[in-house]
Amino acid sequence: MSSGATLDLAINGGLYFDGTGAPATRRSLGIRDGRLVEVREAPFSTDEARELVDATGRWVMPGFIDLHTHYDAEVEAAPSLSESLRHGVTTVLVGSCSLGTVLSSPLDIADMFTRVEAIPREHVLPLFESKKTWSTPAEYREHLDSLPLGPNVAAFLGHSDLRCATMGLTRSVTKGVRATREERAAMARSLSDALDAGFTGLSLNTNRWDKLGGTRHRSQPLPGTFASWAEIDGLARVVRERGRVLQGIPNISAKYDILLLFYESMGLLRRPLRTSIVSLADVRSSRWLYRLIAGMARVMNTVFRADVRFQALPVRFEMFVDGLDAPVFEEMGAGTAALHLEKMAERRALLRDPKYRSWFRRQWTSLIAPKVFHRDFRVSEVISCPDASLVGRSFDAIARERKEDVVDVFLDLCAEHGDALRWFTTIANDRPEHLRWILAHPDIMVGFSDAGAHLRNMAFYNYALFMLRIARDAARDGVPFMSIERAVHRCTGEIGEWLGLDAGVLGVGRRADLVVIDPAQLDAIDTIREEPMPELGGYPRMVRRNDAAVPAVVVHGRLAVRDGVPLPAVGRERGFGRFLPAGEARR
Repeated sequence: MSSGATLDLAINGGLYFDGTGAPATRRSLGIRDGRLVEVREAPFSTDEARELVDATGRWVMPGFIDLHTHYDAEVEAAPSLSESLRHGVTTVLVGSCSLGTVLSSPLDIADMFTRVEAIPREHVLPLFESKKTWSTPAEYREHLDSLPLGPNVAAFLGHSDLRCATMGLTRSVTKGVRATREERAAMARSLSDALDAGFTGLSLNTNRWDKLGGTRHRSQPLPGTFASWAEIDGLARVVRERGRVLQGIPNISAKYDILLLFYESMGLLRRPLRTSIVSLADVRSSRWLYRLIAGMARVMNTVFRADVRFQALPVRFEMFVDGLDAPVFEEMGAGTAALHLEKMAERRALLRDPKYRSWFRRQWTSLIAPKVFHRDFRVSEVISCPDASLVGRSFDAIARERKEDVVDVFLDLCAEHGDALRWFTTIANDRPEHLRWILAHPDIMVGFSDAGAHLRNMAFYNYALFMLRIARDAARDGVPFMSIERAVHRCTGEIGEWLGLDAGVLGVGRRADLVVIDPAQLDAIDTIREEPMPELGGYPRMVRRNDAAVPAVVVHGRLAVRDGVPLPAVGRERGFGRFLPAGEARR
C-alpha cells in the first residue's frame, strides 16, 4: 500500500452489475469516502487503493434490499444484524406487519411483538425496558443513527404501534370500540411526523390470526385488526399525499380485504398509492390462487392506475415447528386455544381433552374454512423427538402404522412430547416452474424474508442468493426466464426506486453498498442449521450459512464481511449502516 493512495478500497476484476438491469461488464471499482468514485477496465493497484478485494470470476453488485424484516428488537440487542449482512443484505426495512417499537411502551411492545413474530418475550421485554429512550419518530431516527448498525435501516410506522399508543392497548383491542375523531386526527399527525422524519410509509395488518402475547390481553388480535376501514382510509390518504408507501397484510385466510387494498392503491382521479402486499406464493392449500391474485393486480395496475406490488419469496417455503408453536395454527380457533396456554402441563391436558380434540379435528378437516396451511399430514417430517423411531417419518405414515386417525396421533404426540417434538412441512413454492412464473411477474417485489422473526420456524436470510441461483440454473437447464442482470435488479434497484430509498444502484457518485458473489458457490446455500444468539441468552436461531458464496460485503465504502464472516468492527463501530430516509435527494 502506498502512502499516496487516493482510494480507500478497490474491487478488482469482477463482473459488475449496477442494479439497473443494464448488461454486466468486467470492471474494477474504486471507492473513496463511502462512495463509488471510479469504474474502469484496468485493475487498481496498491499504489492507488489502501485495500484491495480480488473479484476475479465473481459477481459484483449492489447490496440487497430486504423489504420485509422484523429486526425491530434485534437491532437493539445486536445492531450488526449480521445474519442478513453476511448474505449481502445492506439495507433492511423494519416496522413491518403494523408492528414497531416507535411509539408504544416497552410492555405494550412486548405484548404486540413476541407472540406474532415468535421471539422470546423474556428477552424482548427487559431489552426495551432498558433501552427505550425515544417516544417520537424523529427520536427513533436519531436513536437508530446512534447505533453501530451493520446494514442501513429504513422504517415503516406500524399501525398497531400507532393505534396502541394513541388509544391505549385496552381500547385498541376492544371489539366495538372505534377511534374517536380526535384519536384519528392524532394518529394522522403522528404518521405525518414519521413521514417528516423519513419513514418509508405505514404498515397495516388486518390478519386476525396474529395475536397478542403477555397476560393482559393474551390471544386478542393485534390493535390494527380492530380498525374501521374509515380509519385506515384516512391514514392511507396521508401516505398518498406524501408519495410514500403503504404496506398491507390482508386477512391471509379469508383474503377478501385484498380488494380494499387494491381500492386504496387505485389512481383514478387521484394520485396512485404505492401499496406493497404480503404475499404472492404458490401455496399448497390453494394451488390456483396465485394466478388469480396476480391477474387482478395486473388489471388494477394497468386499467385502474393502481401501483400494487406483491412481496414474493424466491425460496421453497418450509416451516419448522416445535409441537404446535407456529403461527399457522393461529388461523384455527382450536390452534389459538392451545397456544393461549403457556404452561406445557395445561396445554397437554387440553390436547388430551375429548371435546377439544373433536373441535380441532372439525376445524382441521373442514373443506370450506378459508386457510393458508394445507393441513396435510402426508407433507410432514419429524426431525427430532425423544422417541427416535419417529424421526424421518411423516405423521401420516406414523398413523397408518398404528392404524389410528392421523389427527389423534398428531395431538397425542404433541401432548406427550410437547415442544421436544420438532417437525417440518412445506407451505408453498415447491413447484419450480410456478415459482419462476411468480418471480418474473411485473407486479411482484422480491422479499418477505421475515428476518429477525420466527427464529425457530424459518430461515430465509439468504433469499437473494436463491433468486440468483434460480435465474442461473434456469438458463443452464435450457428454460431461461430471466437474465442475471434482471434478477439482480429485482433484488436491488427495482426495490430501492419503488420504495423511494437511496439504495440498490451501484454507480459513480452513489453510496458504496455492495456485495461480491461467487456464483460457483451458489449450489451450497440450502442447508439449515441452528446457531445460538448470544444477545438473546443463547436462544437457538435457524440459519443457512454459506460463507463461501459471499466473499465480501461493503457498506458505506467499508469492508464489512470477508468470506461470509462479519468483521470485528461491525456492530461495534459506527460508520457502516445508518438510518436510510425515504423521499430525500440522493447524497
